[in-house]
Amino acid sequence: MLKTSLFTNFVARIMSMLIFDGVENLKELINPVLTIGTFDGIHLGHQKIIKNLIREAKSTNSDSVLLTFFPHPRMVLFPEDTNLQLIQTQEEKYNKLAEQGLQNIIVQPFSKEFAKLTALEFIEEIIVKKIRAKKIIIGYDHQFGNSREGDINFLREYSDKFGYEVIEIPAKEIDEINVSSTKIRTAINEGDIETANLFLNAAFEINGTVVHGNEIGRSIDFPTANIQIADKNKIIPKNGVYAVKILVNDKNYFGMLNIGTRPSISKQLSKTIEVNIFDFEEMIYDLPIKITFHKHIREEKYFSNLEELKSQLQLDASFIRAFFELPLV
Repeated sequence: MLKTSLFTNFVARIMSMLIFDGVENLKELINPVLTIGTFDGIHLGHQKIIKNLIREAKSTNSDSVLLTFFPHPRMVLFPEDTNLQLIQTQEEKYNKLAEQGLQNIIVQPFSKEFAKLTALEFIEEIIVKKIRAKKIIIGYDHQFGNSREGDINFLREYSDKFGYEVIEIPAKEIDEINVSSTKIRTAINEGDIETANLFLNAAFEINGTVVHGNEIGRSIDFPTANIQIADKNKIIPKNGVYAVKILVNDKNYFGMLNIGTRPSISKQLSKTIEVNIFDFEEMIYDLPIKITFHKHIREEKYFSNLEELKSQLQLDASFIRAFFELPLV
């Protein structure tokens, strides 16, 4: 069973969207209109496919369905590769897809055994026998099956035999958006948050838990919440200071966030994420927190003493308040 807290008795619900733990636990769907992919990032290109999927399903009173995979296929096929950077965790991805209006996600457990399925076996055993798809909406460049031997032409070749229709998302529709998960990762790694947000059509986010820090920020009137990210493969923006929005305890706030090794106050080499929440005094240890990124303000710096650090933080806070059009304090 998929190891995620979202699942209870093999199915979960986010808003009106159902999430199924693999094709073995799938309930019967109404004339499924299907798309397939890992969909890392749910960027503008993905959103184009999902919108087409939903529109086609609604026009025929059918169920819209996304078949995706967990763990990420690269983690299974190339376990020695530790460079995988996920734009969204599974839960973040599910939330974004639910917001798009998708009705059903099938999260197929991905294993080396599953990866051995030929393209024809994948069509016959998964798409036809398990999902019973009536229509398949897919991008022009999608590949599937062992050695990625299957593509849209392969799907079309067997459409009459298995009784499904293939609808292509033309290259022009996808390419004109000029967006990819790779471009988004590059932007995030470079601190170019505005470009990443443009491609995502939403603010890049991280989710985590508030943990205890050394409370040095509190001693200079800039208390911070230290954030622990659960998924080690989640991409983290480059080191520096960011203008952010924070959701904690079901309330929204503004603040400034630092990513880095805190060279002025620590000799540690490990990266930390800490956020100063404006106009906020609550104790929130161990609570879940969501942070959205809106602008990279500056690089991480070394300061010779805490007074220099405090002066810079005052400047940063003023800049970010002005950026968000908040009253200065």
